[in-house]
Amino acid sequence: MAVEQKTVTAMEAVESNPLNLIWTDLDIELKTYAKEHHVPIIVDEGLALLEQIIRISKPKHILEIGTAIGYSATRMARICGSQITTIERNQEMIQIAKKTFQKSGYESQIRLIECDALEAFEFVKDASFDLIFIDAAKAQYTKFFEIYTPLLTSHGIVVSDNMSFHGLVNKDDYEAQSRSVRGLIRKLAGYQEYLLKNPNYDTSIFELGDGVAISVKKD
Repeated sequence: MAVEQKTVTAMEAVESNPLNLIWTDLDIELKTYAKEHHVPIIVDEGLALLEQIIRISKPKHILEIGTAIGYSATRMARICGSQITTIERNQEMIQIAKKTFQKSGYESQIRLIECDALEAFEFVKDASFDLIFIDAAKAQYTKFFEIYTPLLTSHGIVVSDNMSFHGLVNKDDYEAQSRSVRGLIRKLAGYQEYLLKNPNYDTSIFELGDGVAISVKKD
């Protein structure tokens, strides 16, 4: 008996997966772990934008500030064979990330620096990077930018995630939040202003996912 074939229209395909992201079993495992253990990883919309930037710019060497469980590092390594240097200070996250890299098959492309990103410059000072992805302690974004962008190549790109911080940045009602959250929101808002006024970079901030800033170095 013939099996009935269902034709999927282009519109149906777009509606079911408009971001056109492809998930491996490891990706699903990591996304599930992150959700169950409240580990912040880049959301799908931000990931899709980041991966498209990588496809277009084809960076040879990427610096990631904030490894967490290794989800974004393995995704970036997969796109176009980039070499990834990633920095993480949390020992629990480091151990999980190491296992992630082993499982992924991209371990040879990824260098993990076990250190606070505010103190890790000595480990990378002789390197250069075509793209820097910032996704770590939100209150330190401006410092991370200032520390590591001197290593950026001509027309290099900085991608900063979580610029909206769950939609709270640039909202009038943020005063209802806790004192620590209000302080974090103010620092992220200050970082946005810092990027937009920086004369050495062209920056656009996109309100998709949890907010993503794209800063391109002027040369």
